[in-house]
Amino acid sequence: MNMFTGWRAALRIARRDAMRAKGRSALVVAMIALPVLGVTAADVTYRSVTPTRAEELTAAMGSADALFSDPGMGAGAIEQMPDGKSYDVVPDDTSQPGGTSGPGIDMTTALPEGAHAISIETVPAAATTAYGMATTDIVELRTSDPMVRGKVDLVRGSLPRRDSEMAATEPFLKKSGLHVGSRITLRGPERTYTITGVVERPDNLKSAALYAEPGAVIAPWRTLAEHDKKILPPNTGSKEWLVEGAHGAGVSWADVLAANEKGALVVSRQVVLDPPPDSEVPMARSMSGSSYGGSEELSAALITVVAMAVLEIVLLAGPAFAVGARRSRRQLGLVGTCGGDRRHVRAVVLSGGLVLGGAGAVVGVVVGFLLTVVFRPMIEGWAGHRFGSLAVHPSELLTIAVIGLVTGLLAALAPAIVASRQSVLESLSGRRGIRRSSRALPLIGAAALLGGIAIAVHGGTSGDSTPVAGGSVIAELGLLCCIPMIVGLLGRLGRRLPLAPRMALRDAARNRGRTAPAVAAVMAAVAGSVAIATYMSSTLAESDFEYTPSLTPGTVALIASDGGATPQLPLARAAVERNLAVNGGHADLGRVWAGSDCAVYYEEENGCGSVELIKPTGKGHSCPLKGKGARALAASLSAEEHKKLMRSPACLDEFMYTTSFQGGPGGIVLGDAKFLKTYVKLRDPAAARALAAGTPVLLNPAYATNGEVTLKAVHTYNDRDKKNRKLHPGKAEIRTDRLKVYQAPEQYATTPGVRMIMPLRTTERLGLHTEVYGSVYTVAHAPTDAEDQRVSAAIELAGGGMHLLSEGGRDDRNLQEDTILLILSLFAGVVTLGAAAITTGLAKADAEADLTTLSAVGAPPGMRRTLSGFQCLMVALTGVLLGTAAGLVPAVALRLVDLRQAVQDMRVEPMNSAYTPIVLPWATIGLLAVVVPLLAGLLAAAFTRSRLALARRAG
Repeated sequence: MNMFTGWRAALRIARRDAMRAKGRSALVVAMIALPVLGVTAADVTYRSVTPTRAEELTAAMGSADALFSDPGMGAGAIEQMPDGKSYDVVPDDTSQPGGTSGPGIDMTTALPEGAHAISIETVPAAATTAYGMATTDIVELRTSDPMVRGKVDLVRGSLPRRDSEMAATEPFLKKSGLHVGSRITLRGPERTYTITGVVERPDNLKSAALYAEPGAVIAPWRTLAEHDKKILPPNTGSKEWLVEGAHGAGVSWADVLAANEKGALVVSRQVVLDPPPDSEVPMARSMSGSSYGGSEELSAALITVVAMAVLEIVLLAGPAFAVGARRSRRQLGLVGTCGGDRRHVRAVVLSGGLVLGGAGAVVGVVVGFLLTVVFRPMIEGWAGHRFGSLAVHPSELLTIAVIGLVTGLLAALAPAIVASRQSVLESLSGRRGIRRSSRALPLIGAAALLGGIAIAVHGGTSGDSTPVAGGSVIAELGLLCCIPMIVGLLGRLGRRLPLAPRMALRDAARNRGRTAPAVAAVMAAVAGSVAIATYMSSTLAESDFEYTPSLTPGTVALIASDGGATPQLPLARAAVERNLAVNGGHADLGRVWAGSDCAVYYEEENGCGSVELIKPTGKGHSCPLKGKGARALAASLSAEEHKKLMRSPACLDEFMYTTSFQGGPGGIVLGDAKFLKTYVKLRDPAAARALAAGTPVLLNPAYATNGEVTLKAVHTYNDRDKKNRKLHPGKAEIRTDRLKVYQAPEQYATTPGVRMIMPLRTTERLGLHTEVYGSVYTVAHAPTDAEDQRVSAAIELAGGGMHLLSEGGRDDRNLQEDTILLILSLFAGVVTLGAAAITTGLAKADAEADLTTLSAVGAPPGMRRTLSGFQCLMVALTGVLLGTAAGLVPAVALRLVDLRQAVQDMRVEPMNSAYTPIVLPWATIGLLAVVVPLLAGLLAAAFTRSRLALARRAG
């Protein structure tokens, strides 16, 4: 029998064996197809969601030939790179190097001769909604022009063609509660428009904006502002033009250079896709080539992911081939009796891997591609932009399929070697023989585990991530080698357990060949998920430490935009109390100033006066992380000590920049006991009595010495403020007063926006000016979009000039990160359930004779269910616990890398935070360690038949 004939016969035997054992074959095909499916979907999605250069140009300029813009450098000449990403002014005798602002350019002189152009201009405006009023961007663009296709596309309805019509994006309609046909009024131009259609930006599906015809919003708004000084003119941004070359010639590099001479910046499709040589680019002489890393790291990460996927498939599918070879040992023995040797037995088992691996690879690639097509809208919504096209690279898909095929062969390799070593007599008689576990393997694994941990920790402490990755892999491989021993030890723990768990543990220990790979597969999946989740949770805790809130939690603030809006405050309060979930009444918020009205801007220093707290010097007052000796001190501190010092009152203002509610520095507000309770959350009767008696309440004790603070006030006047001129005639006067204060507990020093609360009686005594310009409220929850729009509309009806501040926190960040953590948990959970189910199914198929004997000796019917449930539970729980331990190694080591970098930055700049916590993702660990194993056990018990089917008597 030559090699070709032997393999042809082996393939035929493997195909027939796969058709006979359809359940086991489907299991192996599924295990190989699932990762191939995932990699195929990821490859097609990544290639499709990553825009090409041509697709980026279409998103920026539609079907136009070029995008012209005013870079804001005046009418002088500029020079640019062909892609338009780098540009600068051309220095001459009248311009300053680096660019200067000046009058805008006349774009009509910069356009190529005979070119057709349409303008793009954006302005923010307040628009009425179904709930009230919201601020959004208004884009003036002729969306009906063919050049816009690809930049703005119509989804439904019709495009605006008259000045009274607008188109809206889907996010704006969802936020505002409007629809096609709704009427919308813009505050500013005070005009009403009809929404005629829904459009989208393919490169930004989350954009909330309105689109109008050029001249429909901005021009009438400007005209109205010129005649009515109470109306502010529109605050427009830079203007752009979509340009189409004459007679379809496009915009050449010569046209770009000519436009640069007029001061225009140009991004030309023709030039970007076919750039000129550097010798024709004036700016290229001053630009040095630069390369950006990342491709090697990306390739390494990709290889690692593929290797781990192959490892998991081999670990999961290998036991299935082993059981298949064991069930077919009589057939394999007959091969030997017919003259076949070990090579032919190995060929039969390997052919099974080839047949099932090929089937799994084909099914995975086809289904992965089809799923990407079906879920394309969902993927585009999650990514935030449309696919330019469904990108399919046949070479990559073929490589993925080959990896699946090779994986099947690798999964069958070990069972093939074991089957070939069995004697013909053992195969025909059904004896398994005695196989002992290797004693050297656990020792090697323990050494690799300890060595890998040491390498990873060394890499973390030295700040090098390469040893961290290598050490983590070595530690995980070492733990893999220890799994058979761990499974064997678990079998000894069942001596005092009831029958079902005792049999499950002993069966797992006796058949380590199928139990250990499944536990290892679970461990590998859980280790990756726990590592990423731990690192993410730790970095989130670090960013939360550095985050500075704008308001105290659970509060909102109603603030007057200027002094003239203060009379509308009562009506604005009513709007807030009617539309928000307010707990209790409001607390007045007032500002304190000296001299002129601070609501008016003056160019001279202290033109409107100032009031500030003077911070004493010395220990307990000055931050030791600033000034002389700060670097030496920072170098001697641990991360926790540095964190504690940064949060101390003396350093708090250096770490958290304190501003008053009106935006200026100082943090001195006018308030009473109700403000203490509502905003500061300080329920101290002594503090309330102090305010009532005219004693200020100091929140940051670093400003006090012996219970007193130093207050510096610069009193000024101006010709517009006759009242203040009478009070403070002449030049600016500087006064310094010592005030006795009540010191609040140290933890209230972090109150956003407030250092000290001044009672009205004290300001009158010091000759300071005060004004109640806002209110603060305690709310049950942060305002929703609808509530915020209702309040804005009510305030506008009351006369405007007020705005609502709320602390949004980091909800968007937390939502995104929580989604990632949930996906990781689900992935690890699915692999855990799959591995446990495979092991349970193989155990049941492998031990059918034992189960028959168990039933014959009087075991109750439910024993089969209980035994299957405990077998599944044991595999899942063991793999999860080991995976959690393995996943902590790279996560902790990478945080040590971050710590070293943070300490180095701290020593350069002592106020840089060195706080790098290690936070365990208890929610993810709890889901994987408790919920998933229990679910696996319950599902295994539920899907196991209680009674045995009648078996045919052998012989």
